[in-house]
Amino acid sequence: MSEQLVLDLARAEPPTFANFVGGANREALAALAALAAGTSRESGILLWGAPGTGKSHLLRATTLAADEVLHPVLYCATPGDVPDDVLASHETPAGDDAPPPALLVVDAVDRATEHDQARLFTRVNRLAAIGGKWLAAAAVPPARLALREDLRTRLALGLVLEIVPLADADKPAALAAYARERGFRLSDDVIVYLLAHGRRDMTSLVATLAALDRHSLATQRSITVPLLRDWLQRDLGLSR
Repeated sequence: MSEQLVLDLARAEPPTFANFVGGANREALAALAALAAGTSRESGILLWGAPGTGKSHLLRATTLAADEVLHPVLYCATPGDVPDDVLASHETPAGDDAPPPALLVVDAVDRATEHDQARLFTRVNRLAAIGGKWLAAAAVPPARLALREDLRTRLALGLVLEIVPLADADKPAALAAYARERGFRLSDDVIVYLLAHGRRDMTSLVATLAALDRHSLATQRSITVPLLRDWLQRDLGLSR
């Protein structure tokens, strides 16, 4: 296999709702799908949960899905990435056809500096005034956010959803179901080996399965423990 093919196989797939194993997060997935489709009645949604639960994946997945329906959509990996003029550029005179921002997505709002917080508060209020929506993520619920009171209160007015990790006992069934949806079968021994030797968070596990599926197709080899062992031993960042 060429080096380029190896790199292509190891490259993570774009985050989507389809490659997120929801588990107990079905309500959150439904709410985000509605937001992306432009049918949500919520002014905004705040996701919170521990690191590794997939919040960033869901924010990027929502952005990707919304970009096909809503325009414009702005994704910011940190509060500091929100430009000062993100809304000002759309504040046009009456009769102007320039569309207002449809969706602002901001990750890690709990890391916002004082300057970021002031800007976010203004932006979220302006979005509400023009019918725009927002989506944000944090590690803790609104009551525990170390943010200025007005911003914390404003975020709490949106739909607040906890993203919970998949229990270890549920991961084998979830991985087997994900494999079936992609059109291949995972034997029990492959799942056991993957859980014992790979990263245990679902984002990494699903990324590994997707890459393994592509590797299996490229090499025309069945997915077995020897194939998985060889794959995980490659320096591709999937087994660290």
